[in-house]
Amino acid sequence: MLKITKLAMSSAFAGISLSLLSPLGFAQDGQRPELSGIWTNASRTSLTRPRGVETLVVPGEVAEQMVANMSIAGISQENIEAGPAIDPETGAPPAGGQDFGLRGYNLFWTDPGSTLALVKGEFRTSLIVNPENGQIPRLENPTANLQRTNFGARYLTGVGDATGPEAIPIAERCLIGFGNTAGPGMMGTLYNSTYQFVQTDDYFMISVEMAHDARIIPIFDSPEEARANLRPEVHKPWFGDSRGWYEGDTLIVETVNINSLQMSQSSIPISEEGRIIERFSRYSDTEIVYQFTVEDPNLYSQAWTAEMSYHTTEGPLYEYACHEGNYAMPGILAGARRQEREEAAGR
Repeated sequence: MLKITKLAMSSAFAGISLSLLSPLGFAQDGQRPELSGIWTNASRTSLTRPRGVETLVVPGEVAEQMVANMSIAGISQENIEAGPAIDPETGAPPAGGQDFGLRGYNLFWTDPGSTLALVKGEFRTSLIVNPENGQIPRLENPTANLQRTNFGARYLTGVGDATGPEAIPIAERCLIGFGNTAGPGMMGTLYNSTYQFVQTDDYFMISVEMAHDARIIPIFDSPEEARANLRPEVHKPWFGDSRGWYEGDTLIVETVNINSLQMSQSSIPISEEGRIIERFSRYSDTEIVYQFTVEDPNLYSQAWTAEMSYHTTEGPLYEYACHEGNYAMPGILAGARRQEREEAAGR
């Protein structure tokens, strides 16, 4: 987790050394940026800018105040300070109750970061930097139908489809992590926002602590060569078909053909004609600046870009034993089958 003291906050705005203003000289000597290592993108900044906040960058004291007033997993600061989320004496709240689906487990298990996103010495109020208002420029009448699935109601009401495993979100089925942690368009979430980057001459590998998702991205000499070596369109892999190349001191990764089931549950959807372009630039010894741009005229009125930083962390990447500890899905399905049997028996 990235932790920033008040002293570090003040020094971030007092001035940044000139050595940080260029990515370690990579642009001057023509070398590729060194990206290998263990990193974290944990922060309390959301993809879009909160209502009532007008600026992208805020001073350290404002950033502290914003974080102090934020909820975690839908639980307000007042409820957080009130104590544990679940009282073992009273059990879970009733289905349809105010707290149903919000207090899934005690906040001891969450680790969303302790500050707003810190990018090049600036505290950011949204990951989106373009458009300037920090909002996703969705079309009112999109020309593509992704058959988007909203699972919010199942958590907040206790009423959900349990006809079979396919009716349950793919993250609950441990197929991939939740919150777009592996992207493309990689973002931190409630916990496990640690990554390992492994860079070779021919590949760039991203190992994500969340669900141990892995992206293995081949590297080419030019965008033309990268696009000429795409997989057949019939392949629909998780995280899409990604190809990379270097432009100066930046690694560019372009992704198309993302699995449609993933897209239907993604916070960054694109249609079959869309693409997502990621950029990795080494900013300092301890920071990689990461951008992703979403281009899809079927869903958005313009291309839009988000930016955050990966900061060094000691790690390690922890085991994410999702399947081994996933009692939720068999419990949900077993309970639904029992309810069906009791209803059939006329109870």
